[in-house]
Amino acid sequence: MGKLYLVPTPIGNLEDMTLRAIRVLKEVDVILAEDTRTSGKLLQHFEIKTPMQSHHMHNEHKTVDNLVQRLQAGETMALISDAGTPAISDPGFLLTRACVTNMIAVDCLPGATAFVPALVNSGFPNDKFIFEGFLPVKKGRQTRLKFLADETRTMIFYESPHKLLKTLGNFIEYFGASRAVSVSRELTKLYEETVRGTAAEVLAHYTNKPPKGEIVIVVAGKGK
Repeated sequence: MGKLYLVPTPIGNLEDMTLRAIRVLKEVDVILAEDTRTSGKLLQHFEIKTPMQSHHMHNEHKTVDNLVQRLQAGETMALISDAGTPAISDPGFLLTRACVTNMIAVDCLPGATAFVPALVNSGFPNDKFIFEGFLPVKKGRQTRLKFLADETRTMIFYESPHKLLKTLGNFIEYFGASRAVSVSRELTKLYEETVRGTAAEVLAHYTNKPPKGEIVIVVAGKGK
């Protein structure tokens, strides 16, 4: 029986790659990559010559059964996403579930993920929090926001730069203009920044300064 490794990769700064992650990627039989072009640059940087195979949201439903069979036959595999920890708003859940169901060993290495530094940077309570990932684009968005309006725990969202203003506007509408918000972007990269304030203040900031890069939004829970 083989084994599946879930291997986090840097969200920006290559120095965040762990020694263990490099070793595992060199030792496995094949690396399953969300985008082989993006991952190819990472592997080249660390002189990792292990063969890659494409595994992304558009083909994972079709490939899981075959991958499970190969793992059962003794292959070892590492799953990586473009950045961060696999299965966190990225492919990985389906294959992991299939491995657990078929009693195939799964080992998730600790490592980079975007929402943890954004949460800690926010200054909001982090003893209890919820991770929402990306909000629904259309269907279900309003329903979800209405549900979260009474959430008392700190909330974490992922968002793309071209949708940030819309999402901040939604927070003002459903949570109130005075709700505390922290927006972290380009984490670990050269132009990393965190902007904190009320939802209205942060919206005004990014209205005047259009955002770029990967974004994590942390929202304070509703006060009691």
